[in-house]
Amino acid sequence: MSERAPISARDVTVVIPCMNEAGSLPGVLAAVPRDYRTVVVDNNSTDDTAAVAGTHGATVVWEPVPGYGAAVHSGVLAAQTPVVCVLDGDGSMNPGELPRLVSALESGADLAVGRRRADRRGTWPLHSRIGNAVVAARLRRRYGLPVHDLGAMRAVRRQDLLALGVDDRRSGYPLQLLVLAGRAHWRVVERDITYRPRTAGASKVSGSLKGTVVAVHDFWKVIG
Repeated sequence: MSERAPISARDVTVVIPCMNEAGSLPGVLAAVPRDYRTVVVDNNSTDDTAAVAGTHGATVVWEPVPGYGAAVHSGVLAAQTPVVCVLDGDGSMNPGELPRLVSALESGADLAVGRRRADRRGTWPLHSRIGNAVVAARLRRRYGLPVHDLGAMRAVRRQDLLALGVDDRRSGYPLQLLVLAGRAHWRVVERDITYRPRTAGASKVSGSLKGTVVAVHDFWKVIG
């Protein structure tokens, strides 16, 4: 990979799509690297997500259209920095590991994604792991992407992402991003990240069989 321009901490915005994550957000926001900016996208929360985010220094964006992709896209539009990172607000991933992905962009990657590594047994339900593995294998075979996960944590240059034209507004967003990146011959790299139990609340996707089935259905429509 060819080297690219250095990225300072002030060049990075962390986008955190949220629905009812008031309990976990304080810990998540406290772990964001110093001088990274933070945008929390409130996607129809019925708890104090927005108030908690604002109290802890994040910029708050409201997105009324339900769906993970809708929330992420709103956050990317609201960001004002050259680089955006995305991760969930449930505390299952450590924002302190984001610089590892950002450094991959400096080393020439167009997109850096996290490969979740559970820190204890039972963190990642079997049905979710299987669905993820099946779709990731399809990505490797069809597009030659060196990925084993669907990039729940990722870093990318903002203008490149917007130009890519990801338009899925539901749970298929991260998969469509990878598919379009593969078609565009982007340099995609994967880095291990810690995956741990969420710190509060209930999972909307991986924590339930129904949520996983809906997500895999969305994924399969994207990947074909």
